[in-house]
Parts: sequence; C-alpha cells; structure tokens
Amino acid sequence: MKRRIGLWFLSLFFILFPQMPAFGGKPNPRLVMFVGVDISGSFLRGQYFEDSMDFLAQYIYAHVNGVGGLEVPHSLFVGSIGGDKVDEPKTLFPIQTFQNQSVDQIRTRLASMFPKTKSNPFTDFNAFFEQIRQTVDNRALLMRPVSIVMISDGKPDVPGKSGRDAMRTIKLKPLENLSRNVTLRLLYTDAVTGASWQNDVPRQRVKVWTQDAQVMTEWKRPNILKKGRNLASQDRLFSWIKDNVDFGVRTRSVK
Repeated sequence: MKRRIGLWFLSLFFILFPQMPAFGGKPNPRLVMFVGVDISGSFLRGQYFEDSMDFLAQYIYAHVNGVGGLEVPHSLFVGSIGGDKVDEPKTLFPIQTFQNQSVDQIRTRLASMFPKTKSNPFTDFNAFFEQIRQTVDNRALLMRPVSIVMISDGKPDVPGKSGRDAMRTIKLKPLENLSRNVTLRLLYTDAVTGASWQNDVPRQRVKVWTQDAQVMTEWKRPNILKKGRNLASQDRLFSWIKDNVDFGVRTRSVK
C-alpha cells in the first residue's frame, strides 16, 4: 500500500513538473514547434525573404541545440504555408532534418526546401493550421505546449475579400484544443497586418504575437550580432530573440 502511494505521488510530481530532470538526467523536452514559411510570390520575391531565411537558420539551430537558453523542442516540423490549390497539405520536415547540422548547413537546407524559383499561388493559413492539428493528433502530441512560428507577410489570399473581412476568414479553431498553451508567432509582417492579426482574427485560447519585418531585420545589426563570435556566445542576439520573437504572450479572446 505504501509503495502504491509512493508511486502515485511520484507520478503526480512528474505531471506537475514535467521539465524537471528525471533521476539526475537531462530535462525532458515538451515543446512542440511548427515553422511555416510563406512561399507565395509576393513574399518569396520580396525584400525580406533572404533575411528571414538567414534568421530562421540561426533560430532553428539555437532551439534544436538549446543555445542561448532557448527551449529545446520535443518535436519540430518545418514546412511551407499554402500550395498550388486551396486546402493542399504540404510536406513537414521533422527535427531530425536539422539535428547535427551547423547554421550554414541549415541555411543551405532551407534554400533547397524553399527555392525562390518556385512559388505557390496561395497563402493558405487555414490549411497549415489544419495540418498542424492532424500532426499533433496523429503523433500523440496532445496537451504539450505548442509554438507555431510563421515567416510571412501575414496577408491571406481570399478572393473577393480584403481588410478585416479577409482576416476574419482565418480559422484558428483547429488549434484551440491541442493544448492549454498554444502560441502563434507571425514574423516579417507589417504594422497594419500585424494589428489585424491581433485584433480581428477570431480565437479563444490561442495566443498571437506579431513582429514587423522592419524590426526583424534588426537581429543582424552590429550592436546585436557580433561578427567573428560563435553563436553560443551571442548573448545580445539571444536577449533580442527572447524580447522580440519568443516573447511570452498573454491569452486574449477575440470574437
């Protein structure tokens, strides 16, 4: 009886403190990350695409390897947003694609995954969100914290609709019940579109954070990214990422 009670308390401890090291070992990662890249013609050939891929290579490397205090994910999936037709699913590359790779190797891999010579006619956020739901469900990743990072201008392709009407066609409902902690981060947008994601996209529990493209390009300024230093020693860069990208967002309901 005592042994059974002891095991019950031990199980409860790991439920309440899931990231604590198990018996002196390494922490057990729980975070599930999805990275979506907009390869519609407008973004792919825009002025910020190359900068976004340079940043993403650093960002993925730092998370996969836990550099700079960034959280190591349990799972990572990287794919494109949209397709040749509406509701078309796209390939999601798993975390193993980026493990044991340098920043330069990851950057080269991203260039092959998202070539500038081929663009998608549709930026289909809803299809991307539905694919996330299916992936979490199929891989039994429910109830883990989920971080979704989208590299995009954030503008949906909705024939016949624009402005607030277009933004309200974005459906975050597939993400609502994946976890108590789902954060959507839209990077490389503009101030007007970002505000519309914050204020017009309906949601209940999904947390939304947006960052303007003009701010995102600051990551490589000399006062933030020090040339000649390895990534592990780039303290100012990681401080910038935590303040401007991996920012802790509060839940806000929008109807």
